[in-house]
Amino acid sequence: SSRTARSEEDRDSLWDAWGSWSECSRTCGGGASYSLRRCLSSKTCEGRNIRYRTCSNVDCPPEAGDFRAQQCSAHNDVKYQGQFYEWLPVSNDPDNPCSLKCQATGAALVVELAPKVLDGTRCYTESLDMCISGLCQIVGCDRQLGSAVKEDNCGVCNGDGSTCRLVRGQYKSQLSANKLDDTVVAIPYGSRQVRLVLKGPDHLYLETKTLQGVKNENSLSSTGSFLVDNSSIDFQKFPDKEILRIPGPLTADFTIKIRYAGAADSSVQFIFYQPIIHRWRETDFFPCSASCGGGYQLTSAECFDLRSNRVVADQYCHYYPENIKPKPKLQECNLDPCPASDGYKQIMPYDLYHPLPRWESTPWTACSSSCGGGIQSRSVSCVEEDIQGHISPVEEWKCMYTPKMPVVQPCNIFDCPKWLAQEWTPCTVTCGQGLRYRVVLCIDHRGMHTGGCSPKTKPHIKEECIVPTPCYKPKEKLPVEAKLPWYKQAQELEEGAVVSEEPSFIPEAWSTCSVTCGVGSQVRLVKCQVLLSFSQSVADLPIDECEGPKPVSQRACYSGPCSGDATEYTPEETELLYSSLQEFDELYDWEYEGFTECSESCGGGVQEAVVSCLNKQTRETADETLCVTSRRPPQLLKACSPDPCPPR
Repeated sequence: SSRTARSEEDRDSLWDAWGSWSECSRTCGGGASYSLRRCLSSKTCEGRNIRYRTCSNVDCPPEAGDFRAQQCSAHNDVKYQGQFYEWLPVSNDPDNPCSLKCQATGAALVVELAPKVLDGTRCYTESLDMCISGLCQIVGCDRQLGSAVKEDNCGVCNGDGSTCRLVRGQYKSQLSANKLDDTVVAIPYGSRQVRLVLKGPDHLYLETKTLQGVKNENSLSSTGSFLVDNSSIDFQKFPDKEILRIPGPLTADFTIKIRYAGAADSSVQFIFYQPIIHRWRETDFFPCSASCGGGYQLTSAECFDLRSNRVVADQYCHYYPENIKPKPKLQECNLDPCPASDGYKQIMPYDLYHPLPRWESTPWTACSSSCGGGIQSRSVSCVEEDIQGHISPVEEWKCMYTPKMPVVQPCNIFDCPKWLAQEWTPCTVTCGQGLRYRVVLCIDHRGMHTGGCSPKTKPHIKEECIVPTPCYKPKEKLPVEAKLPWYKQAQELEEGAVVSEEPSFIPEAWSTCSVTCGVGSQVRLVKCQVLLSFSQSVADLPIDECEGPKPVSQRACYSGPCSGDATEYTPEETELLYSSLQEFDELYDWEYEGFTECSESCGGGVQEAVVSCLNKQTRETADETLCVTSRRPPQLLKACSPDPCPPR
């Protein structure tokens, strides 16, 4: 070890001292500075004669423009192949990110105008890594070369994610004749990683409000990247959907709205990280409990609004479960002896000191509203406690060394529960008129299933649907493998779902029918899966990570008539049925056969139409399984017994 230490010392002694640092390559946005040293040996010195560090790590003003773009535009007044061009930067080159590649405006001409960009140029647009001497060097969020420190989802360098919260949800359009638009979600100042996906015919647009109260609107009329109140926006518009991305942090309050454009429903899924703007802040120590001879003093905690830089009611900090109120700190104070005393006063435990007058409050009254914002009140008075623990009221001025506790505060400021309608199920029939259903949930402000929504405003959960396929069997030649009519059943042909790098629903194969005859059910497992490109493996995700409607996991199946449900056929009869299968659909059909008796004898009642399966030739009632290939007619009702009932 001593020989190794000496060899390293000898190696370093061959170098002269490091020189001073050069000027920074940039004045803002992060640049590079270098320092040199000279080899004092006639032989080759081990190690490097140059070292680098970052500098000017302050953000450039928005009007400064992109550093790589400035280097491309510097060649605008230099002829290339005998012609002048206006050059735009080509960024994010995976092969050589530190070469200056530029594209001629209005042409497909891409040229490497310099083998190296200037030191301090970002390697990639979404990274802090910078080019130094033509090589891409790693830069952490602490702006240090070689650092692997990264920002958390809240934008805090080397943070733990505790200063923000993930917000995700879904909006369903509710069409109304007197309503042209609606609010999807309000995203507050400072939010990050905003992503919204609209599916349907409607259109997204933005409303913003700065901290100074300036309002703006952006119609998002075309695909592109642009600035809205100094926030970078990426918008993509497709025929059937729109995608909005905002990296953040937002420099204003954004309200995402939807403008209705068609009769069909639209849905919007959104996700973003919202900063926690109300946080506990520890106060300074209160005045000492004694002016001499030894006393104590405590700290407290107050709820602080980071946006307005002012103290607010504690209720705002209690709204965030992530906030933990710090415990008070205690310290001794004024330990000098009192003038009239011949020695130090004995330092007693703080809970035996004569306490300072303090504010005392009654419990808060019940909130005036269970949601949507209300108020509650209490009474606050100044009290004093003697050494025996007796508490008595005193004048308020004695407590003025600390702020008086508020007597009124907002409460239940979260949104009231509201109805959220899920996607419609497929139609219950494969032809003609049927029904479709959807799940309607009452969702609270946290996105949890709850109660409290008004039944009067609940969206309907069932509606009629029409499948354009006609409900008849075309006349055709008998298939070679035809089965008995009651074994017929529509087979669902699904394209095989393939796992991709986007989360998607992947259904497994249907199980066998739960019964061997009659009507049963089939089930299958539907997973949310994603293909991990770096490992080429498939990972299971929570169901809510997949967008779009989830494929059904249960369906009905028919396995033919059970014993007693239909006539048993001999092989000869079966062969006869096979030969007459071509005309089978024209032999049996559903028909109405009158109505049931009136449900009431007076005062108004209803009668229900009776539907039977009939043999069209003999007009005799047949087993219902023989009409399985025909669509059952809809239920019909008619009024009856309208005369008022005689008084009792």
